[in-house]
Amino acid sequence: MKPFQVADDILPIATFKARASEVVRSLRTRGRPVIITQNGRPAAVILSPEEFDRLNYVERFRAAIREGLEDADAGRVVSDAKLSAALEEKLGKLRR
Repeated sequence: MKPFQVADDILPIATFKARASEVVRSLRTRGRPVIITQNGRPAAVILSPEEFDRLNYVERFRAAIREGLEDADAGRVVSDAKLSAALEEKLGKLRR
């Protein structure tokens, strides 16, 4: 995501209503989200589908890492030898 630019990236809701089509169309090229304000306070963030997918992927990746670390801390791990044997058994059956 490109650096946030206050002058360009914050729009009052009235301005967004008047320029919604233009704002949405520009999301992919600008590479930055748009913050919509209502009564001077942030009310919504609009971003491209690609940026949403990227952020979602990053969060899922981080969650998987946290889960793996929690499993390791709790002792929910298997040795390399056991993992290799289980994979060989499983994949060997699939290859046949």
